[in-house]
Amino acid sequence: MKHYSVLLKESIEMLNIQPNGIYIDGTLGRGGHSSEILKRLKGGHLFAFDRDATAIIESKQRLSAISDSFTCIHANFSSMKQMMNRFGIDKADGILLDLGVSSPQFDEAKRGFSYRFDAPLDMRMDQEQPLNAAEIVNTWSYEQLVTIFYRYGEEKFAKQIARAIERQRLIEPVQTTQQLVDVIKSALPQKVLNKKGHPAKKVFQAIRIAVNDELGELKQALNDGLSLLKPNGRFCVISFHSLEDRMVKEAFVAASSVPKLDKRIPLLPDELPTSNYRLVHKKPITAENTELDENNRSHSAKLRTIERI
Repeated sequence: MKHYSVLLKESIEMLNIQPNGIYIDGTLGRGGHSSEILKRLKGGHLFAFDRDATAIIESKQRLSAISDSFTCIHANFSSMKQMMNRFGIDKADGILLDLGVSSPQFDEAKRGFSYRFDAPLDMRMDQEQPLNAAEIVNTWSYEQLVTIFYRYGEEKFAKQIARAIERQRLIEPVQTTQQLVDVIKSALPQKVLNKKGHPAKKVFQAIRIAVNDELGELKQALNDGLSLLKPNGRFCVISFHSLEDRMVKEAFVAASSVPKLDKRIPLLPDELPTSNYRLVHKKPITAENTELDENNRSHSAKLRTIERI
């Protein structure tokens, strides 16, 4: 399947790229966004992060055909501040995060991300880490499973699905994506199974988020990314589900808000508190109809941008 970079035109526009600037792509993937950033650099440098070694190998060739003004780093974007310090960089002109799983990861059956293929339960973005989906499904307690299904998947039938998994693994381990799909379906009422959309979608999302600690990593990256921005530097984040978008929105609103004052205290204009950041656009940017027609995965994408003043 062809790989599409979601909200490509919009995110590059929002980054407001300066030719001699320092830019960070925290989610290199297959290099779509990084390529467009690199094309616009003349004297600047791009640092591209990815926890997936395969993504780095495949993207290096694509980026090298444009220029050599880039550095690929095999690490999670939550370590960007630490890694940038190693390169002697303490500020950046722009940062981009394209959250979620890339199309090639979903479409490569053996990675175990998708309920569309029967494959070993894996779901690791970084294949060197020990924790995978099979371990969560087969060793985590009923309470732990219910928690992640509710919290990360917003699954109403979390308790029923967790009980079904618990019963199944007493018989034999749940080792493949198809086995997990069957267990999930067995726990759901017929009226839910008849609804549009795959019945395993929410649970697969929840397990993937838990395997990769996606929300924990995002929280760290948002804090570090804001602190790395130069004045006039911009931080763009593309999210794909409500949990991520809520975190990004809350972090950006908090950073750009001015502390509330007691109105009874008289202050001169130059004594009023100000924020070091501003929201570039208050409402998230979503995909245009042309992109929606070409790429179904862009339907849930939301882009938010903040600028350091």
